[in-house]
Amino acid sequence: MALPNRFLDELKARVPLATVIGRRVRLIRNGRQYKACCPFHNEKTPSFHVYDDHYHCYGCGAHGDIISFEMAAAGLSFMEAVEALAAEAGLEVPKPDPATREREQRAAGLSDVVEAACAVFEQRLRLPEGRDALAYLHRRGLDDATIACFRLGYAPPGNALRAHLRRAGMDVDDDTLVEAGLLGRPDDGRSPYDVMRDRVVFPIRDRKGAVVSFGGRVLGDAKPKYLNGPESPLFHKSRALYGLFEAREAIRETGEVIVAEGYMDVIALSAAGFAQVVAPLGTALTEAQIEMLWVHAAEPVLCFDGDSAGQRAAMRALERALPLLGPGRSLRFALLPAGLDPDDLIRERGAGAMRSVLDGALPMIELCWRMMRARHRMDTPERRAALEREIDQAVQAIADRSVAQQYRGALRDRFWGEIRRARGQGGGGSAGTRRQRAPRLPVSPSASAPALAASPAGALPARRMQERLLLAVVLNHPGLLDQVAERLGSLDVLESDVSTVREELLSVYESRLHDAESLDRDAILNHLRSAGLEAALNRLLEADARMHPDFVRPQADAGAVSRGWEELFALHGRAALDMDLRAAEERFANEMTDDALARLMALRAARDSLVDPAEPGAFGGESGGEGTTGTGF
Repeated sequence: MALPNRFLDELKARVPLATVIGRRVRLIRNGRQYKACCPFHNEKTPSFHVYDDHYHCYGCGAHGDIISFEMAAAGLSFMEAVEALAAEAGLEVPKPDPATREREQRAAGLSDVVEAACAVFEQRLRLPEGRDALAYLHRRGLDDATIACFRLGYAPPGNALRAHLRRAGMDVDDDTLVEAGLLGRPDDGRSPYDVMRDRVVFPIRDRKGAVVSFGGRVLGDAKPKYLNGPESPLFHKSRALYGLFEAREAIRETGEVIVAEGYMDVIALSAAGFAQVVAPLGTALTEAQIEMLWVHAAEPVLCFDGDSAGQRAAMRALERALPLLGPGRSLRFALLPAGLDPDDLIRERGAGAMRSVLDGALPMIELCWRMMRARHRMDTPERRAALEREIDQAVQAIADRSVAQQYRGALRDRFWGEIRRARGQGGGGSAGTRRQRAPRLPVSPSASAPALAASPAGALPARRMQERLLLAVVLNHPGLLDQVAERLGSLDVLESDVSTVREELLSVYESRLHDAESLDRDAILNHLRSAGLEAALNRLLEADARMHPDFVRPQADAGAVSRGWEELFALHGRAALDMDLRAAEERFANEMTDDALARLMALRAARDSLVDPAEPGAFGGESGGEGTTGTGF
């Protein structure tokens, strides 16, 4: 069965070759590529090299792509290998039919036509009629080598493309040229016209280097200034990136992908030494384009102009990327100085200034927070609640649970940091009468730290009990909120009614930022009961009171309360980390990808760096995740 080339290209783009090979042999990083001992012959010194789109053994000569590797390594037929990889990529293998074969043959013919048109445009640029276009490119700082690298050309005025193709030995009819995206056909039945007329022409190439369409920049005042060729059997704007073919070697060498906004940005950056640059085609980044970028780099850098349009483009890219995030897959955002595009910045301040902008690119979480914060003031409870709701909506958009949990914590950290700063700067009495923030204690236990009483058999799972106790401490000692509100707000609480009590308590705290002395236990409990939370409060403070540690109870002294809460919070964090670590181990056992390994190693490093919050038994039992029963929490 002949499969469409477009399907095979999509399959290879979605499944990294190194991931597939890494399941069978131990890969060793070798610059931007990998090497290994060849799986096809016995050797002790690695001579098997894995690149982005192919492998090659310099010992036995084995060579191929992802499909041929699966065929050789697993003993599969071509179709069996394709079906296995397609299932992994989430693609459906096209059914064999004559229409598909005919479309493939037709596309091959169209490719020849588009390639011939590219040669015509390149030739026109060097003729007298292209003098103004060539002068424009030179004024933009492009030398002949750069012009040749990107195969820039010129489309003369009028409708002469068909005649030029005929003189070049390619006699094609209007229907073929329309299908190839080179001619447009008016709705009123008039003769077809050249899509590109009196424009500098930018050939758009696919990942193999074949020209599939063109972009054009007008030399005069005609509109639009920039124009893309129409969709065609060869060209799908939402699934292509300008400059990707030209950037492939630089991406491999640097491990970096820069995403600019347009054709000239790509070419100017490349000419200035940033060859690892691509651009979408006149629209905001699509989901398919973001996935393509992640094949080449874990954190592509999106570089936007420093104007309002650039900020809107950044916001659209962020919104589209959020649902797609995964461990080790994110974006960074390089924001240019206001009024400058990459070409302007390089010409005015040099390549070093551009490098500084790229090195200072914001992590996606930071841009997400800044955009949210810019839309909301935080001077009233209602406005703070609106910001909290937007945080929750953003987190809910992230499909990957582990990333969503990290985003929830990071955004809440920033939210409560703002609250804390507002409290420190606010009025409500003199500095001598305002409650002072207690210092955050280290996670290692003190000899006098109170121990938590052991729970009876059949107790709540550890993590849930910890969360209940963390909240119960603050309900009985609301003055502790000055010290712990930010971290209490960042907890990913498992039980919905406990979470509701937590949110209502923090809302009360926020509303009294400048009236700290009004954080009275009885008044807060009465407020929560009037809000319909009496049943949850009873469970937190009364039903389980018989097994509350001493520091949780209302009569405990402030020092014991502070130490107990800090150590319990550290224990809870360790339990959550253990849960994430177990999930990462399971994922790596199933996938064995670079991303899965990086996630696992990062969590192991974080786990190893922890200081035990208590010796075994100090909190009445061993910490555990969801599902743990018996002694402890």
